[in-house]
Amino acid sequence: MRRVVVTGMAGITSLGDSWPAIREAMHAGRTGVKYISDWDRLTDLGTRLGSPADWFQHEGAYKRQAMRSMGRVSVMAVKAAEAALAQAGLTDDPILKTGRSGVACGSSYGSTPPTVDFVRFLDTGKAGALNATSYIRMMSHTSPVNLAVFFGLQGRVITTSSACTSGSQGIGSAFEAIQANRADVMVCGGAEEFCPTMTMVFDRLYATSNRNNDPDTAVRPFDQSRDGLVIGEGTGILILEEREHALARGATPLAEIAGFATNCDGSHISQPSQATQIDVMRLALESAGIDAGAIDFISGHGTGTVTGDVVESQASAEVYGKKTPFHTLKGHFGHTLGACGGIEAWLGIEMMNEGLLTATANLHNVDPKCADLDYVMEAPRKVDAEYFVSNNFAFGGINTSLVVRRAA
Repeated sequence: MRRVVVTGMAGITSLGDSWPAIREAMHAGRTGVKYISDWDRLTDLGTRLGSPADWFQHEGAYKRQAMRSMGRVSVMAVKAAEAALAQAGLTDDPILKTGRSGVACGSSYGSTPPTVDFVRFLDTGKAGALNATSYIRMMSHTSPVNLAVFFGLQGRVITTSSACTSGSQGIGSAFEAIQANRADVMVCGGAEEFCPTMTMVFDRLYATSNRNNDPDTAVRPFDQSRDGLVIGEGTGILILEEREHALARGATPLAEIAGFATNCDGSHISQPSQATQIDVMRLALESAGIDAGAIDFISGHGTGTVTGDVVESQASAEVYGKKTPFHTLKGHFGHTLGACGGIEAWLGIEMMNEGLLTATANLHNVDPKCADLDYVMEAPRKVDAEYFVSNNFAFGGINTSLVVRRAA
């Protein structure tokens, strides 16, 4: 069986784009959530909270010709991929120009501005700002396509536009492509740009936090006082590579993708199913060839919603027991939707390699309805981990579980 390793990784979050900066912010108890004053004009939107990476300027990031097909979401993905490929030592490697290198990546949606332009066209009949690349910037597979074009990748392009599992399905699909000898190198992960429409989706479901006067502590995963999620933005990109290929060129593996599984509830669009979450976690362990006792920590989905946290915690307890350290990063970044699987895999690997888990932000009093897990709360936790698991769940009942192993 071909083994799959991570040789590069990078990302963009509301707390920065480097692990040292992000770690410092998280350990200091800072979050990227803030009051969005521009939303005061959106009178039917209840929440005013978001977690944008507003320090990142995408305009003019590349030459005009390259930028014509890129909206903000694609620019973030390409920027992160550049950094990840550099870390992997693959920036100018000929392998990228062959059919053995590809992309598996996605987002919930493309860029909003060209979508608005199309709506104006429908309202007025005037083309306005629409041009030949408007659709390319808007389409749900804009990030993987722009990654392929920008880096000249000629292998398979797998688009994983599956809301909150876009990033984790991207990594899992890349893992399976390499494992099956369909590729040697894959650029994978997820991205999402900040837009009030994403927040309105959850606001209409009464699933957003309304602590508008308390942004820093608004997102409280698994806490009994939680009142909903906050939408963020960012990207997380990993470079996956067949292990022998990586070692032969002198690359240093950062971690190994040991297993992956995905399934679907097949029952409800937005209400999670504990049974199928349990199934996907067990299938991922089976894929990795290990039992639940081998998992040293769990990176949970943990959005901070009333129902979702209860179902996830109960499913996790059923599979891994109550003694495995459990945390989530969404209290710090908000819910980055299509990006969260990539960001959480990237930062999970950083924490595994450093041996220190970040505490779940704003978790002080666990909801009695949630399972009695070993929640990492209040302070970072030292851990000597060989394996960790990263779980994500999405609208449509899509479930994913990634098993990651320390590089060996």
